Amino acid sequence: MRDDRPPANQRPSSRKGIASLDALAGFDEIIDVRSPAEFADDHIPGAISCPVLDDAQRAEVGTLYKQVSPFVAKKLGAAYISANIARHLQERFLDRDKSWRPLIVCWRGGMRSGAMTTVFRSIGWDACQLEGGYKVFRNHVLGELERLPGLYRFHVIAGPTGSGKTRILQAMAGQGAQVLDLEGLACHKGSVLGGQPGQAQPGQKWFETCLWHALAAFDPARPVFVESESRKIGRLRLPEALFLAMQQAPCSEIRVARNDRVAFLLQDYPHFLHDVGELAARLNSLRELLGNERINDWLALAGQGDFPRLTASLLELHYDPLYGRALGHLRGPRQQIEAGALTVEEIARVAQQVQALAP
Repeated sequence: MRDDRPPANQRPSSRKGIASLDALAGFDEIIDVRSPAEFADDHIPGAISCPVLDDAQRAEVGTLYKQVSPFVAKKLGAAYISANIARHLQERFLDRDKSWRPLIVCWRGGMRSGAMTTVFRSIGWDACQLEGGYKVFRNHVLGELERLPGLYRFHVIAGPTGSGKTRILQAMAGQGAQVLDLEGLACHKGSVLGGQPGQAQPGQKWFETCLWHALAAFDPARPVFVESESRKIGRLRLPEALFLAMQQAPCSEIRVARNDRVAFLLQDYPHFLHDVGELAARLNSLRELLGNERINDWLALAGQGDFPRLTASLLELHYDPLYGRALGHLRGPRQQIEAGALTVEEIARVAQQVQALAP
């Protein structure tokens, strides 16, 4: 339950049983009653999932609505909804006191959230359903992703693959800087080898919601540091307004000797050293782009366990040419920062230098 809500006499007012999106902060808990699949696709940050129709029930009711009649569908839907509300009440909410104030969310603020709101208000809780439902929230997120990037002074961290940009950003965050960790939000390092082991990327909608949530928390009076990215991180697209703001922002380009980058990458991608099959699969995906001869040479090095030579060749023949082309898209003023071997101490030093030079 929320413990940072305003006092009751300072909470936003709402019509009886209905609340608008700007009243979110006045509630103790946000309950999303959509199906599990809808919730997994995207939801209001901090909401809990209490579906009044599970995925199979929602599909069944929807089929009846289209193929039989709305009346038959509503009868079955009401039976399912009543049983599921009773179960959630018994299992999750019996310990809530009379002052508890939940906000209940469904797709459009209709029957599903209305049913739970009615039951909860009949008990005596000041429950409200979100007017317009998740659809209003989604439209708000999209609008804010167009507006918010224009409020901030972004400072881009650039550098070829293996120059420790993500670690530098993490060090900056630890030093108190405002950092937008796009690769962390996307669960991907942004290249053909950038997938995180054991972690699937989120869906596009949830990625955008997390991005909005991060942006909304920043102080416009302070710079926001972000790593240089292309329009896509893995399979996820950056909002156009953010991408354009990053292109125009001042940039610190980290310069690291190639042998130091190779050593860093061998530490940063240890999973590929232990799963040559997965590494081969990722390299094979580049055949159409780079040709059979080059890929076969790399696969031979991987099979021999010669990862230093493989990494150096990948940098020279693939990643560095890509970086050179990408660098041309950064249009803001640029400064170069020389870094040595990427030890923890050197990363911390570079992080401090970037902040000192940022406007």
